Amino acid sequence: MAWNNQSVVTEFILWGLSSSWKVQVFYFLFFSGVYAATVLGNLFIVLTIVSEPRLHSPMYFLLGNLSCIDMSLASFATPKMIADFLSEHKAISFEGCITQMFFLHLLGVAEIVLLISMSFDSYVALCKPLCYLTIMSQRTCVGLVTLSWIVGIFHTRSQLAFTVNLPFCGPNEVDSFFFDLPLVIKLACVDTYILGVFMISTSGMIALVCFLLLVISYTFILVTMRQRSSGGSSKALSTCSAHFTAVTFFFGPCIFICVWPFTNFPIDRVLLVFYTIFTPLLNPVIYTLRNKDVKDSMRKLSSRVFKSRKTAHTP
Repeated sequence: MAWNNQSVVTEFILWGLSSSWKVQVFYFLFFSGVYAATVLGNLFIVLTIVSEPRLHSPMYFLLGNLSCIDMSLASFATPKMIADFLSEHKAISFEGCITQMFFLHLLGVAEIVLLISMSFDSYVALCKPLCYLTIMSQRTCVGLVTLSWIVGIFHTRSQLAFTVNLPFCGPNEVDSFFFDLPLVIKLACVDTYILGVFMISTSGMIALVCFLLLVISYTFILVTMRQRSSGGSSKALSTCSAHFTAVTFFFGPCIFICVWPFTNFPIDRVLLVFYTIFTPLLNPVIYTLRNKDVKDSMRKLSSRVFKSRKTAHTP
């Protein structure tokens, strides 16, 4: 399929989440608070991990990178959505549309690979503790994080290779608050059914296969630890339950959207909001609530910040 980009459409109109002015004002206040909490929560985790020496370990290195991805995932479309709540002309340029899709797929796949890396870290820590520092060396951790970005870039390029050259010469309105491939290719002036199925099936297969691999890996960890000791089983259950909760929240909406990409269910908007806004907020909560070291380090960092501010204001 080789199309020349003969688009006459230079911008697209986003319908957003509601047409009611009162509802949009409420959404503006609500999502502004959620977005601020997401960025500040993840940023606080990153600062805590960087500033606390006892958190300089492979697990927390991966967790810090997850927080960085979550901050980015919450930021590629949410600020524009929030601004559009107070705007009558909810438009985005063609270049802005491509940029949103680029970061959506880049960050989404990078997080998938990073979650798999975190499951591997959990397996080594719980099932091979004596070899943990040897296997999860600094070089290995940096390699895993680098791999997540490389896979994300390759996936994104494969998804956008045809989209950027599609001709858009007709309708330019989209019933959503940001752009993804199924929404964009439906607006093209040519038959894109086969292209759409190919793109969505690749994304769906990646999400489904990775989710199954994660389920199998965490199940294997629990079975292995159960055969050793009740204390180890309790520790493994606590660790894996937090990880698996985050995995479910991330992959659930992603798989649903990929399985039914060309439909317009009312739940689609809910899942898109959950995937891009609430999941990045829930991840730091899930990974820190049951982690005593992180909670103690966050309290220590908070007390240091408050003490320094108090000293600075003392005459």
